[in-house]
Amino acid sequence: MSTAIAEPRGAAAAAAQNRTRGRSTNVMRGGSPLIYFVALVVVAFSVGPVLYGVVSGFRTNGDLVLNPSGMPNPWVLDNYKGVFSNPDFWRYTFNSVAIAAITTALVVICGVMAAFPLARYQFRGREGIFTIFVAGLLFPATVGVIPLFILIRDMGLSNSWWGIALPQAAYALPLTVVILRPFLQAIPSELEEAAQLDGASRVGFFWRVLLPLSGPGLITVGVLAFVGSWNAYMLPLLLLQSDNKTLPLGVADYSAEHSTDIAGVFAFTSVAMIPALIFFLAMQNRIVSGLQGAVKG
Repeated sequence: MSTAIAEPRGAAAAAAQNRTRGRSTNVMRGGSPLIYFVALVVVAFSVGPVLYGVVSGFRTNGDLVLNPSGMPNPWVLDNYKGVFSNPDFWRYTFNSVAIAAITTALVVICGVMAAFPLARYQFRGREGIFTIFVAGLLFPATVGVIPLFILIRDMGLSNSWWGIALPQAAYALPLTVVILRPFLQAIPSELEEAAQLDGASRVGFFWRVLLPLSGPGLITVGVLAFVGSWNAYMLPLLLLQSDNKTLPLGVADYSAEHSTDIAGVFAFTSVAMIPALIFFLAMQNRIVSGLQGAVKG
Protein backbone atom coordinates (compact mmCIF):
# COMPACT_ATOMS: atom_id res chain seq x y z
CA MET A 1 0.00 0.00 0.00
CA SER A 2 2.82 2.39 0.79
CA THR A 3 4.23 1.74 -2.68
CA ALA A 4 0.87 2.56 -4.29
CA ILE A 5 0.69 5.82 -2.33
CA ALA A 6 4.26 6.77 -3.22
CA GLU A 7 3.67 6.35 -6.94
CA PRO A 8 0.86 8.98 -7.17
CA ARG A 9 2.95 11.34 -5.04
CA GLY A 10 5.91 10.84 -7.35
CA ALA A 11 3.74 11.45 -10.41
CA ALA A 12 2.31 14.61 -8.85
CA ALA A 13 5.79 15.88 -8.02
CA ALA A 14 6.96 15.20 -11.58
CA ALA A 15 3.92 17.02 -13.00
CA ALA A 16 4.53 20.00 -10.72
CA GLN A 17 8.18 20.06 -11.76
CA ASN A 18 7.18 20.01 -15.43
CA ARG A 19 4.76 22.91 -14.88
CA THR A 20 7.51 24.86 -13.14
CA ARG A 21 9.88 24.21 -16.02
CA GLY A 22 7.22 25.26 -18.47
CA ARG A 23 6.64 28.52 -16.63
CA SER A 24 10.37 29.23 -16.44
CA THR A 25 10.74 28.45 -20.13
CA ASN A 26 7.91 30.84 -20.99
CA VAL A 27 9.46 33.52 -18.82
CA MET A 28 12.79 33.06 -20.54
CA ARG A 29 11.17 33.20 -23.96
CA GLY A 30 8.81 36.11 -23.39
CA GLY A 31 10.70 38.06 -20.75
CA SER A 32 9.45 39.22 -17.37
CA PRO A 33 7.12 42.23 -16.97
CA LEU A 34 9.91 44.11 -15.17
CA ILE A 35 12.16 43.84 -18.24
CA TYR A 36 9.39 45.16 -20.47
CA PHE A 37 8.72 48.03 -18.07
CA VAL A 38 12.37 49.04 -17.94
CA ALA A 39 12.58 48.80 -21.75
CA LEU A 40 9.50 51.00 -22.13
CA VAL A 41 10.96 53.59 -19.76
CA VAL A 42 14.24 53.67 -21.69
CA VAL A 43 12.39 53.97 -25.01
CA ALA A 44 10.20 56.76 -23.63
CA PHE A 45 13.19 58.78 -22.43
CA SER A 46 15.03 58.18 -25.72
CA VAL A 47 12.28 58.64 -28.27
CA GLY A 48 10.05 61.03 -26.32
CA PRO A 49 12.15 64.19 -26.82
CA VAL A 50 12.54 63.42 -30.53
CA LEU A 51 8.79 62.99 -31.02
CA TYR A 52 8.10 66.11 -28.98
CA GLY A 53 10.44 68.14 -31.20
CA VAL A 54 8.93 66.79 -34.42
CA VAL A 55 5.34 67.40 -33.28
CA SER A 56 6.18 70.86 -31.90
CA GLY A 57 7.34 71.84 -35.37
CA PHE A 58 3.70 71.63 -36.47
CA ARG A 59 2.58 74.17 -33.86
CA THR A 60 2.51 77.93 -33.65
CA ASN A 61 4.55 79.89 -31.14
CA GLY A 62 1.41 81.04 -29.39
CA ASP A 63 0.16 77.49 -29.06
CA LEU A 64 3.49 76.41 -27.58
CA VAL A 65 3.39 79.21 -25.00
CA LEU A 66 -0.21 78.53 -23.96
CA ASN A 67 0.03 74.73 -23.88
CA PRO A 68 3.65 73.48 -24.05
CA SER A 69 2.78 69.82 -23.50
CA GLY A 70 -0.32 69.64 -25.70
CA MET A 71 -0.90 68.54 -29.25
CA PRO A 72 -0.87 71.02 -32.12
CA ASN A 73 -4.04 73.09 -32.32
CA PRO A 74 -4.14 73.82 -35.18
CA TRP A 75 -1.64 71.76 -37.18
CA VAL A 76 0.49 74.07 -39.35
CA LEU A 77 3.08 73.32 -42.02
CA ASP A 78 4.58 76.79 -42.26
CA ASN A 79 7.53 75.97 -40.01
CA TYR A 80 8.67 72.99 -42.09
CA LYS A 81 8.00 74.87 -45.33
CA GLY A 82 10.21 77.65 -44.03
CA VAL A 83 13.02 75.17 -43.36
CA PHE A 84 12.89 73.59 -46.82
CA SER A 85 12.72 76.99 -48.50
CA ASN A 86 15.71 78.27 -46.53
CA PRO A 87 18.85 78.25 -48.76
CA ASP A 88 21.10 78.11 -45.69
CA PHE A 89 19.60 74.75 -44.73
CA TRP A 90 20.48 73.20 -48.10
CA ARG A 91 23.99 74.66 -47.99
CA TYR A 92 24.57 73.24 -44.51
CA THR A 93 23.16 69.89 -45.63
CA PHE A 94 25.40 69.76 -48.69
CA ASN A 95 28.48 70.47 -46.58
CA SER A 96 27.52 67.76 -44.08
CA VAL A 97 26.92 65.18 -46.82
CA ALA A 98 30.21 66.01 -48.56
CA ILE A 99 32.29 65.84 -45.38
CA ALA A 100 30.54 62.65 -44.22
CA ALA A 101 31.08 61.00 -47.62
CA ILE A 102 34.80 61.89 -47.65
CA THR A 103 35.20 60.69 -44.07
CA THR A 104 33.40 57.42 -44.79
CA ALA A 105 35.49 56.71 -47.89
CA LEU A 106 38.73 57.38 -46.00
CA VAL A 107 37.66 55.25 -43.05
CA VAL A 108 36.61 52.25 -45.15
CA ILE A 109 39.60 52.30 -47.52
CA CYS A 110 42.31 53.02 -44.96
CA GLY A 111 40.69 50.83 -42.32
CA VAL A 112 40.50 47.70 -44.44
CA MET A 113 44.03 48.25 -45.74
CA ALA A 114 45.32 48.58 -42.16
CA ALA A 115 43.33 45.58 -40.91
CA PHE A 116 44.44 43.33 -43.78
CA PRO A 117 48.11 42.83 -42.73
CA LEU A 118 47.14 42.72 -39.05
CA ALA A 119 44.75 39.87 -39.80
CA ARG A 120 46.44 37.84 -42.55
CA TYR A 121 50.21 38.32 -42.07
CA GLN A 122 52.50 37.00 -39.37
CA PHE A 123 55.26 39.45 -38.45
CA ARG A 124 57.04 40.69 -35.36
CA GLY A 125 55.17 43.41 -33.51
CA ARG A 126 51.80 42.66 -35.08
CA GLU A 127 49.93 42.41 -31.81
CA GLY A 128 51.69 45.50 -30.50
CA ILE A 129 50.49 47.53 -33.47
CA PHE A 130 46.97 46.21 -32.98
CA THR A 131 47.18 47.18 -29.30
CA ILE A 132 47.97 50.74 -30.38
CA PHE A 133 44.78 50.80 -32.43
CA VAL A 134 42.82 49.45 -29.46
CA ALA A 135 44.34 52.10 -27.22
CA GLY A 136 43.13 54.71 -29.70
CA LEU A 137 39.58 53.93 -28.58
CA LEU A 138 40.39 55.51 -25.22
CA PHE A 139 41.07 58.99 -26.63
CA PRO A 140 38.05 61.00 -27.79
CA ALA A 141 38.42 63.77 -30.32
CA THR A 142 37.76 66.46 -27.71
CA VAL A 143 41.02 65.60 -25.93
CA GLY A 144 43.20 66.65 -28.87
CA VAL A 145 40.95 69.26 -30.43
CA ILE A 146 43.28 72.22 -29.71
CA PRO A 147 46.44 70.55 -31.12
CA LEU A 148 44.35 69.41 -34.10
CA PHE A 149 43.17 72.96 -34.66
CA ILE A 150 46.77 74.24 -34.69
CA LEU A 151 47.93 71.39 -36.97
CA ILE A 152 45.10 71.81 -39.48
CA ARG A 153 45.65 75.58 -39.51
CA ASP A 154 49.39 75.19 -40.17
CA MET A 155 48.61 72.74 -43.01
CA GLY A 156 46.39 75.33 -44.65
CA LEU A 157 43.26 73.18 -44.41
CA SER A 158 41.24 75.44 -42.13
CA ASN A 159 37.68 76.10 -43.25
CA SER A 160 37.75 73.22 -45.74
CA TRP A 161 36.10 69.84 -46.07
CA TRP A 162 39.39 67.97 -45.97
CA GLY A 163 40.42 69.75 -42.79
CA ILE A 164 37.44 68.13 -41.05
CA ALA A 165 37.34 64.79 -42.87
CA LEU A 166 40.99 63.85 -42.26
CA PRO A 167 40.98 64.08 -38.43
CA GLN A 168 37.50 62.53 -38.24
CA ALA A 169 38.72 59.57 -40.29
CA ALA A 170 41.82 59.26 -38.11
CA TYR A 171 39.73 59.09 -34.95
CA ALA A 172 37.41 56.52 -36.54
CA LEU A 173 40.23 54.21 -37.65
CA PRO A 174 40.77 52.41 -34.30
CA LEU A 175 37.19 51.18 -34.12
CA THR A 176 37.28 50.32 -37.82
CA VAL A 177 40.38 48.13 -37.43
CA VAL A 178 38.97 46.46 -34.32
CA ILE A 179 35.76 45.54 -36.19
CA LEU A 180 37.33 44.52 -39.51
CA ARG A 181 40.22 42.42 -38.21
CA PRO A 182 38.05 39.47 -37.05
CA PHE A 183 36.25 39.47 -40.42
CA LEU A 184 39.50 39.16 -42.31
CA GLN A 185 40.87 36.56 -39.90
CA ALA A 186 37.75 34.40 -40.26
CA ILE A 187 38.25 33.98 -44.01
CA PRO A 188 39.78 30.50 -44.55
CA SER A 189 43.40 30.42 -45.63
CA GLU A 190 42.44 27.73 -48.16
CA LEU A 191 40.76 30.43 -50.24
CA GLU A 192 43.98 32.41 -50.38
CA GLU A 193 45.97 29.33 -51.33
CA ALA A 194 43.46 28.46 -54.06
CA ALA A 195 43.62 32.03 -55.39
CA GLN A 196 47.41 31.88 -55.47
CA LEU A 197 47.29 28.58 -57.37
CA ASP A 198 45.04 30.29 -59.92
CA GLY A 199 47.70 32.96 -60.39
CA ALA A 200 46.26 35.70 -58.17
CA SER A 201 48.69 37.86 -56.25
CA ARG A 202 48.12 38.99 -52.70
CA VAL A 203 46.75 42.26 -53.99
CA GLY A 204 44.45 40.38 -56.35
CA PHE A 205 43.25 38.17 -53.51
CA PHE A 206 42.62 41.29 -51.45
CA TRP A 207 40.48 42.99 -54.11
CA ARG A 208 38.70 40.00 -55.64
CA VAL A 209 38.11 37.70 -52.67
CA LEU A 210 38.72 39.44 -49.36
CA LEU A 211 36.72 42.63 -49.93
CA PRO A 212 33.52 40.94 -51.22
CA LEU A 213 33.53 38.49 -48.31
CA SER A 214 34.02 41.35 -45.83
CA GLY A 215 30.98 43.26 -47.09
CA PRO A 216 28.99 43.20 -43.79
CA GLY A 217 31.95 44.54 -41.84
CA LEU A 218 32.64 47.27 -44.41
CA ILE A 219 29.00 48.37 -44.34
CA THR A 220 29.05 48.46 -40.54
CA VAL A 221 32.13 50.68 -40.24
CA GLY A 222 30.91 52.84 -43.13
CA VAL A 223 27.56 53.54 -41.46
CA LEU A 224 29.20 54.27 -38.11
CA ALA A 225 31.68 56.64 -39.76
CA PHE A 226 28.95 58.45 -41.71
CA VAL A 227 26.68 58.95 -38.71
CA GLY A 228 29.60 60.00 -36.51
CA SER A 229 30.72 62.58 -39.06
CA TRP A 230 27.17 63.84 -39.55
CA ASN A 231 26.75 64.47 -35.82
CA ALA A 232 30.23 65.95 -35.25
CA TYR A 233 30.16 69.37 -33.64
CA MET A 234 33.33 70.33 -31.75
CA LEU A 235 35.89 70.10 -34.55
CA PRO A 236 33.69 71.77 -37.22
CA LEU A 237 32.93 74.52 -34.71
CA LEU A 238 36.63 75.38 -34.45
CA LEU A 239 37.61 74.94 -38.10
CA LEU A 240 34.63 75.87 -40.26
CA GLN A 241 33.23 79.31 -40.94
CA SER A 242 30.48 81.00 -42.96
CA ASP A 243 29.47 79.01 -46.06
CA ASN A 244 31.35 75.82 -45.13
CA LYS A 245 29.49 75.16 -41.89
CA THR A 246 27.84 71.77 -41.38
CA LEU A 247 24.24 71.11 -40.40
CA PRO A 248 24.82 70.82 -36.61
CA LEU A 249 26.48 74.24 -36.69
CA GLY A 250 23.62 75.52 -38.81
CA VAL A 251 21.13 74.33 -36.20
CA ALA A 252 23.04 76.22 -33.50
CA ASP A 253 23.20 79.38 -35.62
CA TYR A 254 19.52 79.16 -36.52
CA SER A 255 18.57 78.67 -32.87
CA ALA A 256 20.59 81.74 -31.89
CA GLU A 257 19.25 83.94 -34.69
CA HIS A 258 15.61 82.85 -34.29
CA SER A 259 15.46 82.37 -30.53
CA THR A 260 11.95 83.83 -30.40
CA ASP A 261 10.65 81.49 -33.11
CA ILE A 262 10.48 78.39 -30.91
CA ALA A 263 8.35 76.35 -33.30
CA GLY A 264 10.66 77.18 -36.20
CA VAL A 265 13.67 76.05 -34.18
CA PHE A 266 11.91 72.76 -33.41
CA ALA A 267 11.18 72.26 -37.12
CA PHE A 268 14.75 73.08 -38.19
CA THR A 269 16.20 70.73 -35.56
CA SER A 270 13.82 67.91 -36.48
CA VAL A 271 14.60 68.11 -40.19
CA ALA A 272 18.34 68.14 -39.39
CA MET A 273 17.95 64.85 -37.49
CA ILE A 274 15.95 63.05 -40.15
CA PRO A 275 18.69 62.13 -42.71
CA ALA A 276 21.04 60.47 -40.24
CA LEU A 277 18.13 58.83 -38.41
CA ILE A 278 16.65 57.34 -41.58
CA PHE A 279 20.07 56.21 -42.80
CA PHE A 280 20.89 54.55 -39.47
CA LEU A 281 17.51 52.81 -39.19
CA ALA A 282 17.69 51.60 -42.80
CA MET A 283 21.10 50.04 -42.16
CA GLN A 284 20.35 48.79 -38.65
CA ASN A 285 20.19 45.11 -39.59
CA ARG A 286 23.44 45.40 -41.51
CA ILE A 287 25.14 46.97 -38.51
CA VAL A 288 23.91 44.26 -36.14
CA SER A 289 24.97 41.46 -38.49
CA GLY A 290 28.33 43.11 -39.00
CA LEU A 291 29.00 43.45 -35.28
CA GLN A 292 27.88 39.85 -34.69
CA GLY A 293 30.30 38.68 -37.35
CA ALA A 294 33.09 40.63 -35.70
CA VAL A 295 32.35 39.06 -32.32
CA LYS A 296 32.19 35.55 -33.81
CA GLY A 297 35.42 36.08 -35.67
